[in-house]
Parts: sequence; structure tokens; C-alpha cells
Amino acid sequence: MKSFDLVIIGGGPIGIACGLEAKKKGLTYLIIEKGPIVNSLFNYPSNMQFFSSSEKLEIDDIPFISKEAKPKRDEALEYYRRIVTSNQLNIHLFEKVEDVHKSEGAFKVTSDKATYSASNIVVATGFYDLPNTLNIPGEDLPKVSHYYLNPHYYARQKLAIIGASNSAIDAALECYRKGSEVSLIIRGPEVGQRVKYWVRPDIINRIEEGSIKAYYNSQVKEILEDQIIIDTPDGEIAIENDFVLALTGYMPNFEFLEKLGIELSKDEKKLPSYYPDSMESNVSGLYLAGVICGGMETHKWFIENSRIHAKIIIKDILRKRAGEKSS
Repeated sequence: MKSFDLVIIGGGPIGIACGLEAKKKGLTYLIIEKGPIVNSLFNYPSNMQFFSSSEKLEIDDIPFISKEAKPKRDEALEYYRRIVTSNQLNIHLFEKVEDVHKSEGAFKVTSDKATYSASNIVVATGFYDLPNTLNIPGEDLPKVSHYYLNPHYYARQKLAIIGASNSAIDAALECYRKGSEVSLIIRGPEVGQRVKYWVRPDIINRIEEGSIKAYYNSQVKEILEDQIIIDTPDGEIAIENDFVLALTGYMPNFEFLEKLGIELSKDEKKLPSYYPDSMESNVSGLYLAGVICGGMETHKWFIENSRIHAKIIIKDILRKRAGEKSS
């Protein structure tokens, strides 16, 4: 069983930042990622453009050069992959952490491939793994997906998109322009206010001209093989349908956090317990980094404002280590 000063669970941008900082400070470390490098970004839509400009996505002051001010998915994949490879980071890919158990001051990390011992743990798993489900009949049909990759698949199809945030609106516009007959089902009275400012006018214009049909203040009640049932302000209606994209957001793996002993707030936000000045959770030696710190408030933390977590965490680990040596 290999031992490390630090095991980092999650190989996204913030997990990579933690690995870089650990290596720079001379700590032994291992990053464990259940998929490829920056797995969450890899599963983003193929044509996605970030809200943030490239310099705000940089980690460890390594320049991120993109064609436009706001980079696209493939440019981000290239950037973070090059950081991992050129710095020869110690990262295990396609390896899933199944259990973390603390005993006698050390953590035992068990994955589907090996077991490790670590003095400290960083959980940087993000929130993109678990979709917010609709919990309605028919949601498990093969034609329903909670993830969107490419508009080509939906060309010449009747496509219902559920949601009003960036992912839903981007998908609606892309698929419409590739020949889909798009219906937008929006629970609220309007397109989300957080939609990218250069995209929101576009979708509103497409709706107003009738190119995309929007159902406001509406919810899908049931999904059938060839149609969907929608509850609208004018009553229940059925529309013909080939595919459904339920892009209603995602959430952290709270079950995994609770299994680690991390306390969550009792309200709907499910905020995990941690100290902002160290990022250490209520479990000594177990740190949180990145988006996962916001619980259900997934719009609170981004790469640009959580990349500092890496330096905060490593500084605290070194501080405690120095204290142990002096005592």
C-alpha cells in the first residue's frame, strides 16, 4: 500500500492545481480521477464556450492562450492536458475512489484498482456527475438524456429541451441551427438571467420570431415514446417528440461526502462544513476544493475564484507539518 502526504480525489482544473502546488512544495501526492484528464470538461458540449476569459481559467500562473477572449471546450482540454503532461503530474486516470476511511491519524483510500494511505485528503470532485432528475414517468426512456454533446445527433428531429440555464439555451440554439424542431420547457416566466449576456438576446429573438417554441411557467409531467405531456398555464397539453434533453442542472455527490464524515447544512443548500481560511472540513486532514464547496449553490464557485484553494490547502498542510516537527 503506497503512502502519500496527500491524495487528491478529482482530476479537474482545481484538483490539478492542488497537485501542482503539492509538487512545488515537495509533498508526495497522488491525483485520482475516475475518467480522463478534466473529466467534467471532457463531457461538456463539444462546441461550448466558457463564460470566463482565458486568463481567469489559468492555474499556477501558466498562460492560457485562446483564439478568442473566451475559450472553447477543446482549447481548455488542450490547456489542462498540457499542464498535466508537461509537469509530469502523478495522476491515475480511469480509477474510481470507492471508500475513504480514517484510522489512527491516517486515511485509507480504496479505489476500484488499488488501496493507498494518505496523511491528508483533498476532495475536488465538482458537481457534474449527478444530474438533477425530474422524477417523472418516462424519464428512464432511451430517448431522454441529462447530458448534451453535439447538435448533429438531433438534426431533423422533434427535440424538447427542459431548462432555462446556459446549458439548455446553448443546446436549443445549436440544435435549432442544425435543423431540429426545438421546444423549450421552462419552469419560470423567462429565460434564465444567468444565461451568457451575448447568448440571451439571441434565444429571446428566436423565441419571439417563432423559430423556437417556448413554454413558460410549464413543467413536463410525463415522457412517452412519441410525445411528452406538459403542464402549462393554459392546461395540460401533449406535443409530438423524438428526443428529450433534460438540462436541469447537476449536483455534488452528497452521499459520498457524508460517507467521508463531512457535515452538510440541514437546509436545501446542503453546504458542506469547512473553514474558509484553510479549506479543511470538519474532518481533520480532509480538505474541500472547488465547486463542491458550494453544495447545491453550484453557481457560487468557479475555476476563476476557487483556483486559490490549492495554495490555501497546501499552506495549511505545511503549517501543520511544521508544528508537528517543532513539537
